[in-house]
Amino acid sequence: MEALLRPSHPSLPSLPSLPKLHHRLPKTRPSSIQFTTTTNNSRFLVQPLFNVTSPRLNPSTPKPSPFRAAASNAPAVALESGGGSESSKFLGVDVTTIKKVVPLGLMFFCILFNYTILRDTKDVLVVTAKGSSAEIIPFLKTWVNLPTAIGFMIVYNKLSNVLSREALFYTCMLPFIAFFGVFAFVLYPNVHFIHPIGLADRLLEILGPSFLGPIAILRIWSFCVFYVMSELWGSVVVSLLFWGYANQITTIDEASQFYPLFGLGANVALVFSGRTVKYFSNLRKNLGPGVDGWAVSLKGMMSIVVGLGLVICGIYWGMNRAIKAEGGGRKKKKEKMKMGTMESLKFLLSSRYIRDLATLVVAYGISINLVEVTWKSKLKAQFPSPNEYSSFMGDFSTCTGIATFTMMLLSRVIFRKFGWGVAAVITPTVLLITGIAFFSLVLFSGPLTPVFSNLGVSPLLAAVYVGALQNIFSKSAKYSLFDPCKEMAYIPLDEETKVKGKAAIDIVCNPLGKSGGALIQQFLILTFGSLSNSTPYLGGILLVIVVAWLAAARSLDQQFTPMVKKDLKDKLIEGKISAVNTGLTGRLPPKKGGVTYRFVSTLNPMGFIEGKYVPLVEDVSSNGQLQHLTVKKLDAKDQVEEVVGATTMKPPPTEAECSGDEGNNHVAIEESESPEKSL
Repeated sequence: MEALLRPSHPSLPSLPSLPKLHHRLPKTRPSSIQFTTTTNNSRFLVQPLFNVTSPRLNPSTPKPSPFRAAASNAPAVALESGGGSESSKFLGVDVTTIKKVVPLGLMFFCILFNYTILRDTKDVLVVTAKGSSAEIIPFLKTWVNLPTAIGFMIVYNKLSNVLSREALFYTCMLPFIAFFGVFAFVLYPNVHFIHPIGLADRLLEILGPSFLGPIAILRIWSFCVFYVMSELWGSVVVSLLFWGYANQITTIDEASQFYPLFGLGANVALVFSGRTVKYFSNLRKNLGPGVDGWAVSLKGMMSIVVGLGLVICGIYWGMNRAIKAEGGGRKKKKEKMKMGTMESLKFLLSSRYIRDLATLVVAYGISINLVEVTWKSKLKAQFPSPNEYSSFMGDFSTCTGIATFTMMLLSRVIFRKFGWGVAAVITPTVLLITGIAFFSLVLFSGPLTPVFSNLGVSPLLAAVYVGALQNIFSKSAKYSLFDPCKEMAYIPLDEETKVKGKAAIDIVCNPLGKSGGALIQQFLILTFGSLSNSTPYLGGILLVIVVAWLAAARSLDQQFTPMVKKDLKDKLIEGKISAVNTGLTGRLPPKKGGVTYRFVSTLNPMGFIEGKYVPLVEDVSSNGQLQHLTVKKLDAKDQVEEVVGATTMKPPPTEAECSGDEGNNHVAIEESESPEKSL
């Protein structure tokens, strides 16, 4: 050790004099050791497993530099002793992480609160409007929503090349806030002037009732614009803006721990927003005759949407000034490429990983749409009034929030015990089972009528409630498992694939899934005459789509885990290229039988980070240098189970090599085993 330290510390006393120095030191006190693995963009903190007794130096003595590992291409390992500045923790979580997680959770709460209000309101507007019905939804999603989403993606890709991340966020967010305010206070009160009711009636007489859906889009065009903007809120604000920003500032370790928990606060928002919708929907009972109760309700709800939209912008503004993006860019950011829309799509289609991820999103959109439109047609028949329809949707959102909150609590256990792959297949399984139950009830409602009569409910009301349960279970699984799985899958990607891949998937594939389901329904309606006659075929198509969804999830799981392992092998100490500080290993007290221990970061089978102290068997040469080091694996009782890998020390660094890191005494080690066998 002295030979290694001498080139960079010529004033270091000789070994025989060290005992005398020890006697002059004050009384020792224990101080905790904290190991921190640091990457270019992220930090993974590991709690100390034991204390190290270190002397408190005389105040006049210069404070020694912290030990750092400086092996080639290896991540740094910083040693922070009790005398240094320890990272503050609250409830066992690093304060830096809390500063990211709490504002993100509050932002997600506000976004989902608004989304619930908008989602419930858009259906009330287009389904219960005069001259419209639930059959307008397939045409609206196909011929209005999808082209608008594609146009937005084109504009977004252009803006992403010229605007900063923060400016891009505000540019996308503020138009939503402005529109919803203008709609409630300007457009809706004047619908009788801006809607071409007479033209729509004449077209319906000429073309016939088969064109009721397309003509209804023209008849209530402002409601349709509201519908599209509400749909885009889910795709743009929730998926693109929020999750894109969250992925940029969080690490993989933080994501695996806290992404499922984001939904806890978000689904509290579902409960409260559902109560809010129900409250405003019931205002009609307290209003005098001749007052448009739905207009009053709409103004109240849109005022809340605008206010929370401004709160979201404020939180984002504050986080950009308090937190730097240190976790999202897993790979070193390359110089931004200038790619056109077609080039971007070709680039994304060439990636199997992105294709599988897109399949998940499209399959969910088609599957939920096949069930949801049929359910909404039953819902309008049961609740024809806008206020009654909206009141029921408020109760529906509250129940969805409670169910999702419960699933969020279970999701963390699912991720920890079973991993990403199992979590990814739960949502399609739930949707398949509940979808079959709903379609079976609709198909066999006639034979079941006597049973429902004995229960005091009509077959129509039973179908409404069973369809509501199907949507509640499916969406709770989506929010608690599907969305976190989808967002975690973006993290290992490089910056180019992440930004443009996420834009293409969230802005195009989301509406494409819904429009795909709508196209299927339009084809079946035109072929078999009505939606009810198409129900058996919708059930069969649902089965095929879910099977494809399950296959894509399995394929993505086979790619996701190796990508995460490869990503972490570049940044964590896993034995392939490691660094052991001889001064550090010399100071660590023996745990058993005089064996020195070191900390090794590893991945468990689920792809999450774990750490463990392993014993070191040192072979010291005649000149005192550490020549060989063997890492051994411990069993559950901390007994040596097997030799994992042997390492051979490089020659001591020269004075020139040490000049750049004076005081950082380290020796590089190269793993002799293959990477797959390294810890």
